[in-house]
Amino acid sequence: MQYFGEILSVGVAISWTATALFAEVGSKRLGSLQLNVIRMSLSLLFLGITLWWFTGSPLPIYADGPTWFWLSLSGFVGYVLGDYCLFNAYVLIGSRFGQLFMTLAPIAAAFSGWLILGEKLSIQAIAGMLVTLSGIALSVLSRGTSHKFGLKLPLKGVLFGISAGMGQGVGLVLSKVGMNYYALSIPEGMLEASQMLPFASTFIRAITGTLGFLAVMWYTRKFASLSLSVRDSKGMKAALGATLFGPFIGVSFSLMAVQYTEAGIASTLMALTPIFILWPSRMLFKNKITLKEVFGAIISVIGVSLFFI
Repeated sequence: MQYFGEILSVGVAISWTATALFAEVGSKRLGSLQLNVIRMSLSLLFLGITLWWFTGSPLPIYADGPTWFWLSLSGFVGYVLGDYCLFNAYVLIGSRFGQLFMTLAPIAAAFSGWLILGEKLSIQAIAGMLVTLSGIALSVLSRGTSHKFGLKLPLKGVLFGISAGMGQGVGLVLSKVGMNYYALSIPEGMLEASQMLPFASTFIRAITGTLGFLAVMWYTRKFASLSLSVRDSKGMKAALGATLFGPFIGVSFSLMAVQYTEAGIASTLMALTPIFILWPSRMLFKNKITLKEVFGAIISVIGVSLFFI
């Protein structure tokens, strides 16, 4: 189908919009750590069933040692570090600002690609970084009575947002390395295994995410709170929505999208989430959205597009 990758990419942006909204509700009701444990566990179940249905095995067959290493490292950086910060940002500054900070992911991906893969940083990419940062600054800074600029958001929430965007970008580059190893390890003629590579890769990342969040929960002695969380019906519905639209549909389809269209086009279209989320955030959470924040989101997305045009 023509433009299949582009359609998938827009679908991913919509999926991540739904994920952010569900995650904001779930994080506030269940707690960010509890929600992540539930979400990762459910995603393993969904992904395992999907792999079993199409390949005959619930596990990612043919994945070799380097594949497991790089995808597990990606899961730790992207899920355990990145999503932990992102979900805490949802609690402190809301999903629309949390998603705005996710436009920092291409900046982190560019720098980590330069360090890990030896990719070049073009002048256009640097310009994209500056434009993206300008859009974020326009949205989160306000002028005080003394004509000095200051944050209109809690500093802790902003730091969580920045860390989330950086974790997402670095995790994406590590995923790319892992998927390259995975593609090489699949024997020729195994069409089903090749087609399910994005889901199998997400499964490996989700294993690390689940184990990582369980380790954090054990270290912080919050296992008792998990049993209370699963009894919250509204919170569990939000967790189910965040799982379906996040690590199951969103992440898997994002990896699939780059197989059917250029990575730059896919990344730009998937970066539309900060714009898509404005209207539902206003309707669901009654958030006041200023014209400056709208312009800031648009400018940030334009900055992302400069990385790939």
